[in-house]
Amino acid sequence: MNNKSIAIIPARGGSKRIVGKNIKDFLGKPIIAYSIEAALKSGLFDEVMVTTDDEEIATIATKYHAKVPFMRSSVNSGDYATTIDVIHEVLHNYTQKQGRVFQFSCCIYPTAPLIDITHLHQGFKKISDQRLTSVFPVVAFSYPIWRGLKIENDGTTSMIWPEYLDSRSQDLKVVYHDAGQWYWFNNEKLNNWNWPDNTGTIILSEEFVQDIDTITDWKLAEIKYSLLNNLT
Repeated sequence: MNNKSIAIIPARGGSKRIVGKNIKDFLGKPIIAYSIEAALKSGLFDEVMVTTDDEEIATIATKYHAKVPFMRSSVNSGDYATTIDVIHEVLHNYTQKQGRVFQFSCCIYPTAPLIDITHLHQGFKKISDQRLTSVFPVVAFSYPIWRGLKIENDGTTSMIWPEYLDSRSQDLKVVYHDAGQWYWFNNEKLNNWNWPDNTGTIILSEEFVQDIDTITDWKLAEIKYSLLNNLT
């Protein structure tokens, strides 16, 4: 049975930097709920599922109306399993166990409460219209990386690119980094894909992006969410 698209939310247990990160309370509900709700409300997906090795995460995921049709294997639950490994496992299981094949998949991280549905639609339109293998959101570095510094072994500090010492900030090329929220994939092209070949991006502004690795990051994400949703 052919289906258009699936949202895959990878949420393994055992997070180390923030304990219970994927289901930790974020302004009144588990943080994973925001990713699930964004996927469901977008109307883009035939299936919204969570892949996890943790029973508590699975229970919370189903409470917020995501599917958990099977648990993640131990092989893909370790620290070195890649996002692509997890996606391949999910797609394989759907094909083998349910006879379902999806043309597109969107990996949505469980700790991305600032996801905007409009951006998900922009990503899907780009991957569909331009026949790309992958599309994901990026954000500009807030400070020009060309002015980056390095500390030498002797403790002195120098520029990584000294040729830009006298360049004006506005003359330096803008550099972007992954926003760490979601990744659209054309599943038909995924097996032979070498990133970043045939990849497109959606540019986000800073208020929609917050990496969450520390408690300070978490609080900043709550502030941004509150501002974006007029909760202050």
